[in-house]
Amino acid sequence: MSIAITGASGKLGRLIMKQLKLLVPAEQIIACVRDIEAGKDLAAQGIEVRYCDYDRPDSIEQALAGVSRLLLISSPNPDDIVRLRQHVHVVEVAKKLAVSHVLYTSFAFPENSDIPLTHLHLATEHAIRAAGIPYTFLRNGLYMDFLEALNLKNAIADGAFKVLPGTWRFNAVARDDLAVATAAVLAGEGHHNKTYELVAPVSWTFGEIASILSELSGIPIYLREDDEIRHWIYGFLSKIDTVSTSYDLERLMSLAGRPLTPLKENIRSYLKM
Repeated sequence: MSIAITGASGKLGRLIMKQLKLLVPAEQIIACVRDIEAGKDLAAQGIEVRYCDYDRPDSIEQALAGVSRLLLISSPNPDDIVRLRQHVHVVEVAKKLAVSHVLYTSFAFPENSDIPLTHLHLATEHAIRAAGIPYTFLRNGLYMDFLEALNLKNAIADGAFKVLPGTWRFNAVARDDLAVATAAVLAGEGHHNKTYELVAPVSWTFGEIASILSELSGIPIYLREDDEIRHWIYGFLSKIDTVSTSYDLERLMSLAGRPLTPLKENIRSYLKM
């Protein structure tokens, strides 16, 4: 079995390959990258590195030659029309080369969201289904990285965690956990034509973050709602499904013998405490 990962030199791609190497021999992994230089360290680990440009179907065809299982990591291009075209290029080549299984990093609960990003992912999922290739849709939840926009360090310094008023709840997850689950699916069997919602099994609140900040810092951190806050993150969060939950991520991680990372540990890691 040969497993190819597109966008392999990106942050998520590298995390997935790190976990995948724990489950399959490195020589079974193919890193598809747009910049060969960026993949030199992967080659040093025994991973085959191939040139792959989403805008060049000929390069995609060379990159996927002999591949039995493909993980298509969504394109980072800012133009969704371009991104969809790029994704379709990969799907068309995968069908032409008779790749036996295509996995795609989609977005959690896209039907419940109203942003262009989710429309892109649904369109890509449709293209994969239409190609008739056995698939697995890995619908990644909101990255825990969004905490960076909430100024948690300032909250500790001020003794107050300021947020926009609202009934906010979150199903966000760590990239590391997504990588563990993705690697388990890539290395395993029984995932054909499945859709996994990779989010937290239990949603959490800003109040829980304030409590964790108090515990980690050793000083009381109060949650304070402030309707004068102006930050793009709240507009984004209000348009996606941050509430719905699923046990898919926890279950897939268990296949690799790993538990879900607790919220406290994610925040500790972010704060480097």
